[in-house]
Amino acid sequence: MFSSRIELLRPRAAAAAPPRDSHSRWFKRALPRSLYGRSLIIIIVPLVLAQLIATWVFYDRVWETVLRRFSYAVSAEIGFTVDAMAMLGDAPTQDLLRRAHARTGLAFGFLPGEKLPAGMRQLGNGQLENVLASALGGVGHPFRIDAEFDPRDILVSLQLDNGVLQVAVPRGRLFTPTTYVFVLWMASSSLILLAIASIFMRNQVRALRRLAAAADSFGKGRDVPNFRPAGASEMRLVGAAFLKMRERLQRQLTQRTEMLAGVSHDLRTPLTRMRLALEFMAATPAVAELKHDVGVMQRMVEGYLDFAKGEGAGEPEDTDLVLLIEEATAAARRDGADISLALPETCVLPLRPDAIRRCLANVLGNARRYGAHIWVTALQMKDGVDLLVDDNGPGIPEAERENVFRPFVRLDPARNPATGGVGLGLTIARDIARGHGGDLGLDRSPQGGLRVRLHLPR
Repeated sequence: MFSSRIELLRPRAAAAAPPRDSHSRWFKRALPRSLYGRSLIIIIVPLVLAQLIATWVFYDRVWETVLRRFSYAVSAEIGFTVDAMAMLGDAPTQDLLRRAHARTGLAFGFLPGEKLPAGMRQLGNGQLENVLASALGGVGHPFRIDAEFDPRDILVSLQLDNGVLQVAVPRGRLFTPTTYVFVLWMASSSLILLAIASIFMRNQVRALRRLAAAADSFGKGRDVPNFRPAGASEMRLVGAAFLKMRERLQRQLTQRTEMLAGVSHDLRTPLTRMRLALEFMAATPAVAELKHDVGVMQRMVEGYLDFAKGEGAGEPEDTDLVLLIEEATAAARRDGADISLALPETCVLPLRPDAIRRCLANVLGNARRYGAHIWVTALQMKDGVDLLVDDNGPGIPEAERENVFRPFVRLDPARNPATGGVGLGLTIARDIARGHGGDLGLDRSPQGGLRVRLHLPR
């Protein structure tokens, strides 16, 4: 009973627990995705924090201290004038107020017999008015501060025994304009430093983008002769490593082609001699079987050479893919294929025409061999073109769709050349597609058979 209650409580506890990484996922989505943006954040965040700390220290310490001292100085001058007026005993003369104005820079006026409103002490709740009110508390008379009296002055009214003394305090006496100069200098220096950092970071990111573009072009089978390492020392090391990798791969491809050319010569010569020798022999069942085996060997050698040379020769050039598809379908129709086309008017891509012709011929030949009808559709995508070749044949089981791309693998257990090739057609087609930076995959066709999806990038 007790264990069953625990089991009932467990789902509630699990459901009440919030996701642990929700905040981290939100933070990652808020960050820029580019290296340039993230580098600027690394520069901006410490700079902004330093500016905020400096501003806080300045306003909390320096600004408040300076403001308090200026306010107490003004309060002392007002208090001295009030004391001088008290020593005279009667109403102050205009000569005294004029002398006080000349000595202090404060404008004085006296309203004999006037009274300040009861309980009214301050109009305005800014920091300037608050500090000045704290300083005027030492004068010993009720007062009123009117910060809205004039944009340039603050009106201070003090209640004396025989009237109201009004003092116009210039705002320049209470604070120094160097405060704004300091803030402006911090903001402008930060913007200048940020602009300089942005220029340097853009140059570093430009070198990385050039390397990425060169690697992408080389992955699509295009040469990058004008690429040179640039940027910081680490970026130059990466660029130099890319150039060495490209040289090694090109050397490997060249060596493979040369080796296969020699293999072709070495294998075709003895096969030709064997065929000639068999032609001069008497027609017996054993000789017929030998001729059949020699023919199979010759087709396997030629298929292997085609597979090894599937990447094609030469550089990609701007080619209309639609024309290549129409040529390949015309050749397949001459062999008896029934094909329906759905193509755009034109589609120009950087391609090796001979290699793409071989790829299309292999795909269409496979579809013609197993299907009664073929549907060819070209779809223009954002990053390239998808070519769909559908048939209504038996198709290929999902578990075997990757195995058919292995060299010399056929799903026909009998491996009879009369019903198909030597198991290299789709392998060569995928090799050509990947040599162009694309890919070739298999799926179930809406027509009931096999769908071959050939993707070629722009």
